[in-house]
Amino acid sequence: MDAERARLTEARVSKSAAWRKWGPYLSERQWGTVREDYSEGGDAWHYFTHDQARSRAYRWGEDGLAGISDDHQRLCFALALWNGRDPILKERLFGLSNSEGNHGEDVKEYYFYLDSTPTHSYMKYLYKYPQAAYPYSNLVDTSRGRSRRDVEYELLDTGVFDDDRYFDVFVEYAKASPEDICVQITVENRGPEPATLHVLPTLWFRNTWSWGGSAARPVFRQAAAGPAGSALAASHPDVGERMLYAEGTASLLFTENETNTQRLAGVPNRTPYVKDGINNYLLHARQDAVNPEKTGTKASVHYTLELPAGGSRTVRLRLTDAAPATNGLGTAFGEAFDGVMAARRGEADEFYASVIPSSLDKDAANVMRQALAGMLWSKQFFHYDVDTWLSEHGADPFNPRRSAPRNSHWHHMYNGDIISMPDKWEYPWYAAWDLAFHTLALTLVDEDFGKQQLSLMLAENYLHPNGQLPAYEWNFGDVNPPVHAWATIFTYRLEAIRKGQGDLDWLERSFQKLLLNFTWWLNRKDRAGNNAFEGGFLGLDNIGVFDRSAPLPTGGYLEQADGTAWMALFSQNMLEISAELAMSRPAYLPMTEKFLSHFLWIATAMLHAGEHTGMWDEEDGFFYDVLRLPDGRAQRLKVRSMVGLLPLCAVTVFDGEALEKYPEVRQRFRRFLEARPELREFIHDPVATGHGGRRLTAVLNEAKLRRVLTTMLDEKEFLSPYGIRALSRHHAEHPYVFSIAGHEYRVSYLPAESDTDMFGGNSNWRGPIWMPVNMLIVRALMQYYLYYGDRFTIECPTGSGRHMTLYQVAEEISNRLGNIFLRDMNGRRPVYGGTRRFQEDPHWRDLILFYEYFHGDNGAGLGASHQTGWTGVIARAMHLFATTTAQQALELGKNAAAIETTPQAAAGRGRRS
Repeated sequence: MDAERARLTEARVSKSAAWRKWGPYLSERQWGTVREDYSEGGDAWHYFTHDQARSRAYRWGEDGLAGISDDHQRLCFALALWNGRDPILKERLFGLSNSEGNHGEDVKEYYFYLDSTPTHSYMKYLYKYPQAAYPYSNLVDTSRGRSRRDVEYELLDTGVFDDDRYFDVFVEYAKASPEDICVQITVENRGPEPATLHVLPTLWFRNTWSWGGSAARPVFRQAAAGPAGSALAASHPDVGERMLYAEGTASLLFTENETNTQRLAGVPNRTPYVKDGINNYLLHARQDAVNPEKTGTKASVHYTLELPAGGSRTVRLRLTDAAPATNGLGTAFGEAFDGVMAARRGEADEFYASVIPSSLDKDAANVMRQALAGMLWSKQFFHYDVDTWLSEHGADPFNPRRSAPRNSHWHHMYNGDIISMPDKWEYPWYAAWDLAFHTLALTLVDEDFGKQQLSLMLAENYLHPNGQLPAYEWNFGDVNPPVHAWATIFTYRLEAIRKGQGDLDWLERSFQKLLLNFTWWLNRKDRAGNNAFEGGFLGLDNIGVFDRSAPLPTGGYLEQADGTAWMALFSQNMLEISAELAMSRPAYLPMTEKFLSHFLWIATAMLHAGEHTGMWDEEDGFFYDVLRLPDGRAQRLKVRSMVGLLPLCAVTVFDGEALEKYPEVRQRFRRFLEARPELREFIHDPVATGHGGRRLTAVLNEAKLRRVLTTMLDEKEFLSPYGIRALSRHHAEHPYVFSIAGHEYRVSYLPAESDTDMFGGNSNWRGPIWMPVNMLIVRALMQYYLYYGDRFTIECPTGSGRHMTLYQVAEEISNRLGNIFLRDMNGRRPVYGGTRRFQEDPHWRDLILFYEYFHGDNGAGLGASHQTGWTGVIARAMHLFATTTAQQALELGKNAAAIETTPQAAAGRGRRS
């Protein structure tokens, strides 16, 4: 067992071994969030702006640059920088708000998550800081002048990085023990001339004392200062006593984490020292802005670094609970410090050597490691006491005339946990379905954390009493696709294989809560009681003809092919879980019959054969949403989109183990089907056996599967060189048009950014490639392969004359997804499109960004630039096909994903060294 796995084991079995207590738990944007919004109309972006952030204390959380905190974000550490030209101290990342960007909110910085172990015993981060004044106004003004049909204006476009006039600022953390953290900041001047950089490692307390109550005020004080180094003492009633040691000549600057009301509102400050005091001292020579008594609740160590052209300087600090008598300046640094840093780097390499398949070449291994590093850096302490927040808005749960702008039905919710974020700048809040996908990658490195994330969403302080899972802070009551059960059974099986037995108690607890959520869906989203489900936008934002979360302009309602497919898959996953539980706990046997019945009714409703208008179109061989009008008429909305591909994903293979153990269940099941032959007339026959005697629950029988796959694998339709598009390319020349009352609704193929403001305009499901649904398609193909085996082949691409098994099709799609990030034969990464610096510059070209979605034709990254969250699942795809052969899949079934073959057995597929 390597050192990092030993730490993970130690953290699991001993509460005193708190290796995860300190980590990258700061947000990268706390301003502009719902939590900090106390406006009348719920305008979070304008209520708390970036310009205010340096001067205004946050209520619910903290942000910072390359920062860390304890697991309740009480004591925070991050970097501040000043190049001598910027109008403000660089304490946090800058980006455009939703209304400022021509495609919604967008961070305008270059920063990279280079490395992290799961316990954060070692972490590495890179920030690229221009030497010229940061072009704040240029970015805002130019972006406002662009339309939704224009590309975004990026920081590189401003010319601020021309002639390489910038600093590379590397930040490394290495834990000597759970409470002893070595910090190394290395600055490299990439420019052609000498340059000066002010580096201010900053320590502060989250302000918990200004909002009423009896919270004690913590304090920092200077403990030592001299040419050899400085020491800062921290005292917090919950965190305890801490020391920050700083090597070398530097000055300590102290202020308070209190709002500068004088600047923001013209109201005298309640304390003489305020949040932006260090900014005002350094940039405006305000000597009175910092506390000469050397105490406060925010403090910086101020280094002034002179760097020659191409030169480098290093700063070392140490944050520890060790008292000065036992770990003073004399022992904090030197060989002991260097030894910790070198050891943790080596241990990180050793850990990832056991995670990343050795058959992957150097470039692919680098992509996979940065994907996993991004997943781990994207953890954040998310704090939101909704009942308190609503009370502070004057909302009353017993008086509907006194309500808040949002979340007024979620008084029960209290969030105060470390949660995996989609993107800590663009989406610094959790989303339930994103989180389910996050666990696919997280469990490659930390199964315990993945399980804990899934459990959080089902806890009583998250899950609504009516059974609804919370969607996201902008509207907890919105509806996300129900993929939680799928992630749960996947995580359970993975742990069972790795450890020799699964955590049945955890699976049972999860099942009980998921049962509430399933019932909520049945009661709330099946309007007519006919097993055809709605759900609104369901995470696919602008994919529909209309805004599917708003009242339809036609009246009536939509029966959604994706909503119904999600419920079919949910039924299958609940069937899987109940069957697993029933193997040792027979009380769950009736649940297997319940969920099999649910699946059959839902699958049959999807096809809805006969004279009625159902979601399946026999002529097209495709699924569509059905518009049900108030006068009883119905119409298919014939948009070829991911909505129509998701029924393909409602498939799960079963090995029949429960049926073998309980033959009475098999008999009841046969009697049930014999009495209702219509339930299997148009879907795959669940009784029929396939390869190895396996059975399959699937909406699509073999004939319909071939028709859908023929469309999906057509390069003129869905199949891109870089994965499966969210909308068929067919709509580029044949847009779908729906007219009503003189108004035209149009859906066209848009391979890049959206041209509408539907759902904020910052995402687009009308053409680009989205990683999570592609992974669902890969999963589905593997499930079909386990049933059909090698006898089922399909032309891929359609019209190519090349036939593949479904395993090979899954691998082909996975390889295309991976090729987004890998260098092609010309040494270029499609993810970076035509951006020359990222393609050619040796200091940029191996730095990987994991975007939210990707151009449907050329693979260029789009949307949120650090959405390692669900785009990080590429690590799972790379791992799967580097360690699993087709033969192994057929032999081991669903367990094959967790059992690795030797590199020799997996050789010949994907990018190999």
